Amino acid sequence: MAEEFVVCRTSDLERARTRDLFDLIPKQGKIALDIGARDGYFSILLAERFDRVVALDLEKPDIDHPRIESVKGDACQLDFGDSTFDLVVCAEVLEHIPTDLLERVCREIVRVAGDVVVIGVPFKQDLRVGRTTCPACRKTSPPWGHVNSFDENRLKALFEGLSLAKASFVGSHRNSTNVVSAALMDFAGNPYGSYDQEEHCLWCDSKLIQPTRRTVTQKIATKLAVVLNNIQRLFLRSRANWIHLRFEKANCDRQEQVR
Repeated sequence: MAEEFVVCRTSDLERARTRDLFDLIPKQGKIALDIGARDGYFSILLAERFDRVVALDLEKPDIDHPRIESVKGDACQLDFGDSTFDLVVCAEVLEHIPTDLLERVCREIVRVAGDVVVIGVPFKQDLRVGRTTCPACRKTSPPWGHVNSFDENRLKALFEGLSLAKASFVGSHRNSTNVVSAALMDFAGNPYGSYDQEEHCLWCDSKLIQPTRRTVTQKIATKLAVVLNNIQRLFLRSRANWIHLRFEKANCDRQEQVR
């Protein structure tokens, strides 16, 4: 398990997010699918509740656990039969899916789920905040490789045909920007972007590196953008960091209660 994931998961906010997500997950079952398993953190927790867990990612996850089967696969075309899984969990994934493939991925999730689908994504994320500038092609990319922003209505539309049993929210922030500040940051090279992310430039696949050399004019533009954002923040309402939803199919056993 990569060290950066281990450190990230130990923060109070990440622990709260995990607790909230698992409050929506059935307490027991036969088989679950974890889409975008990466380090296996959620898969291992699922294995405490389910007899078998399939951990799927674009590269086969390296997880050593007797109840977990690691699988290399693409969420656009899941190699499983209809209604195979009692539970499908897809957290920290949909925000990364190319927009033109998003509906296909959601249809595949619905197809292979037998009873319950649990989704976790950032809530109403302003994708202009924290974006990066590639040192090679000079194009901008959204923060953390997030190409989609979600609210409850968009998620309900994407999972049409399922019943929304519960929605919950985690965290609180007022991170947002505006057209002027975003343009100033782009001109300044986006020095406060998410350059510690794993994801490369979306345009040329180069590694993203925080800019070190900037002109005086760019530095002034940065300060002006920060001032404008700070003023704007005074008038913004707080919103959640993440939204978690539990969807159910019509044949789901309603005796399973969510805490």
